[in-house]
Amino acid sequence: MPDAPDAGLVGVIGGTGFYEFFSAADEVTVQTPFGMPSDPVLVGEVAGRQVAFLPRHGRDHRFPPHRIPYRANMWALRSLGVRQVIAPSAVGSLTASYGHGALVVPDQLVDRTSGREQTFFDSGGAVHVAFADPYCPAGRAYALAAARASGWEPVPSGTLVVVEGPRFSTRAESQWYAAQGWTLVGMTGHPEAVLARELALCYTPLALVTDTDAGAVQGEGVTQAEVLEVFGANVTRLRRLVEQIIEVLPAERDCPCPDALDGVKLPFQLPG
Repeated sequence: MPDAPDAGLVGVIGGTGFYEFFSAADEVTVQTPFGMPSDPVLVGEVAGRQVAFLPRHGRDHRFPPHRIPYRANMWALRSLGVRQVIAPSAVGSLTASYGHGALVVPDQLVDRTSGREQTFFDSGGAVHVAFADPYCPAGRAYALAAARASGWEPVPSGTLVVVEGPRFSTRAESQWYAAQGWTLVGMTGHPEAVLARELALCYTPLALVTDTDAGAVQGEGVTQAEVLEVFGANVTRLRRLVEQIIEVLPAERDCPCPDALDGVKLPFQLPG
């Protein structure tokens, strides 16, 4: 059954620095069939739109990337009326071309995780959802335009390889990823994107480069301190960009995402 074209709430999945979105917000606790999300969802107004913010790792950063309750998070957002998701994250660069603080809006995804629960369709029959283009084309276009308008020239495409974590890559792994033509490496972009597709949500990633991965250049390798330092130096700018994207997102969705489940017999009723 096709999803409604109404964009509904905008969901933002982020971390430290994004609580300052709201001057006032309601905290909403959501129980899902997949357990509790990372934290209660904050719902308030940003740039004239209702926004639901969910801290990906929990507000106290208690969930490592391989333990984040991804299914509960995405289900909770959809159940609150979210139809568009903006997902900023920190990533490493697999090329020396992208310096620290670069903004990339990737258009492709490679899954190198293991053991993560990454589908809602575990029972009730075989369900196959198209995922050739993993991100919302309209959301990406608005994100790129907003970034350029803000003076933050983005890298307009790229392939994000998502690894299991929580460790960083070895030099050999990093060199292998780069040899495939992949340009970014992160730990949280999957399964968020595919779960969004299974719920007929728009999903738009914003990748902030915080480090150059170990095998891309000669050096000491990546450290958590380096990642946090670069992210902290850019988080205010990133938050303002997300606000600007929210401001320009249309009230109705004119993209393929609402039709992602057309012709699919779902084993459950979609929330929200």
